[in-house]
Amino acid sequence: MRSLWAFFLPFVALETIAVVQLARGIWGDLGAPILARLPSIEQTLERRYEQLAEAKESNPDRVAGFENAIASLERAVEGIKADAASANAQAMTLILSGLVALLMIRALQAVLANPALQARYVKWLSDRTLGHGANTQRAALATVLAVITYVTCSLKFGFPDVVSALQSFPTDPAVQSSVASGIKTWIANSSIRSEWFFDGLVYAIRSVLDTLETIFVETPWPVMCGFILLLTGLSAGWRAAIFTGAGLAYLGYLGFWDKSMQTLALLGTAACISITLGIPLGVACARSPRLYAFVRPILDFMQTMPAFVYLIPIIAFFGTGKPAAVVATMIFGGSPVVRLTVLGLKGVPESVREAAMAFGASKRYLLWKVDIPLAMPSIMAGVNQTILLSLAMVVIASLIGAKGLGEDVLEALQYASEGQGILAGLAILVCAMILDRIIQGKRR
Repeated sequence: MRSLWAFFLPFVALETIAVVQLARGIWGDLGAPILARLPSIEQTLERRYEQLAEAKESNPDRVAGFENAIASLERAVEGIKADAASANAQAMTLILSGLVALLMIRALQAVLANPALQARYVKWLSDRTLGHGANTQRAALATVLAVITYVTCSLKFGFPDVVSALQSFPTDPAVQSSVASGIKTWIANSSIRSEWFFDGLVYAIRSVLDTLETIFVETPWPVMCGFILLLTGLSAGWRAAIFTGAGLAYLGYLGFWDKSMQTLALLGTAACISITLGIPLGVACARSPRLYAFVRPILDFMQTMPAFVYLIPIIAFFGTGKPAAVVATMIFGGSPVVRLTVLGLKGVPESVREAAMAFGASKRYLLWKVDIPLAMPSIMAGVNQTILLSLAMVVIASLIGAKGLGEDVLEALQYASEGQGILAGLAILVCAMILDRIIQGKRR
């Protein structure tokens, strides 16, 4: 009645539990779910009796087996009847427990009533738009919601056979089938019509990927080790470089060097494309709220959709192999850099921007010399998250033909090779920690 919905919702949920127990104890048939198993057992028992009669006439050797089966089924029938009787005997216990729970919940409401109303009153003094007083419309809405909740939950759990629609959502399987076939037809037609576009995209991704693989894999390992150690030392300090050296030694001595470099090449391709596209898109979204309102649902889709689901259209459009794995990795890891770029640019103090504009800064100067430098910690955090999320995709990407460390983990899962899987997983962890130290150090 006073718009205290934060109290209404949890208390309705708690009271529903108590009301359901009362309904089950007073009107419900507690033994019905248990007795529902009887018809199938009794049918089996009848068949066993018929088989026993036939065995006595034609195959005496099997008589003992059928008699044992019949005895076991009869014991099962008696056990089910006993369980049903025991369940019906618990009706009074359910009634008392539901009643006690309801009284305790009501007592808790009584204790919280005055502090809740006092807090509501204090908020109302500073914000007169808040609901106050006893409102008939809110009271009616709350009553309807509570009654619907109590009645439907009581019917579902206390009388499961009365309203069958409450047991599962009423739907037509033909609807799902027709929609699924329509999506399949659309994907097939789209992949044929736009084959030239996706072929060109695959060619571009493969060009970048082959270049990085040549750099990472074909370069002599002492050169790569020295380059990574130097980069880590300059970015995160020489203590981190010592840790990086230990991680590289782990990758080399356990035979993961080539596959680690392949993984880094795949990751580098996906991360470079994601960052190259994500940061300008984040800048545009920070400057245009309307554009961000359009892009944000797409980013939500990219982050929340399970990776195995969007592998299906990726295979349809790109086939299998490393380019498809790069696209899947970009979808999974490309969202943070856009979001954190927007967050960083929106967090630039307006007073600083006004001071720059007062001194005659142009829009380009304001972006490159004021906004981006002040937003750089947030942007680099987005770059770091994009790289690490991309590295988390290596195992899933191996399902569609990507090589590297994910392939070893996948083989370990298929052949139950615990040692190989753990070692490959630690190699992925080492790669992630090295990249994290480099990026985090640069951000600091």
